[in-house]
Amino acid sequence: MLSSNFSGLQNETGTDEAGRGCLAGPVTAAAIILPEDFKLELLNDSKQLSEKVRENLRPLIQEKAICYHIIHIEPEIIDEINILNASIKAMQECIKNLNPTPDYIIVDGNRFKPVDNIPHSCIIKGDSKYLSIAAASVLAKTYRDDYMNMIHEEYPMYNWKKNKGYPTTEHREAIRKYGITKYHRKSFRLLPNQLEIDFGL
Repeated sequence: MLSSNFSGLQNETGTDEAGRGCLAGPVTAAAIILPEDFKLELLNDSKQLSEKVRENLRPLIQEKAICYHIIHIEPEIIDEINILNASIKAMQECIKNLNPTPDYIIVDGNRFKPVDNIPHSCIIKGDSKYLSIAAASVLAKTYRDDYMNMIHEEYPMYNWKKNKGYPTTEHREAIRKYGITKYHRKSFRLLPNQLEIDFGL
């Protein structure tokens, strides 16, 4: 059973990201403030849910939320500031776009940097403990999946529709065969032997 509140403050936001371990595509974050009486059957950490359940939950979460925001941080920025900083930046930007401004932030994971002096707590496995983080994880994951499905049409040979940019054997084989795209993260270990990659875009 997920808890509805960590801080006891009314406008508490939960935030989470998706796509941190991918070789291609953005890292996507969501932040959300839920009403006190929020209840939604099946809501859990997005990784525990099937794609169909996540897609069904998204409109229900959005409809019931007080406010929410989603942000994609593109591979160029990930390469420039590293994936940890890009993940934190994505979550921070989401929080800055919330209206009302949250009184407290709960973050999935163990690393974060303050936003506008709003107090925060990092919660390991927070997406399986608190409703707002679970809701943010579903939004981040579904919006990122939509993005990967869209760019799959441009580069179908990498099968992003299926692997969503994660380092599957099939994805690595496609990189070996076709090289990389503008959507790949050049700072990541794209192949076990980096010397084999042609960076000529």
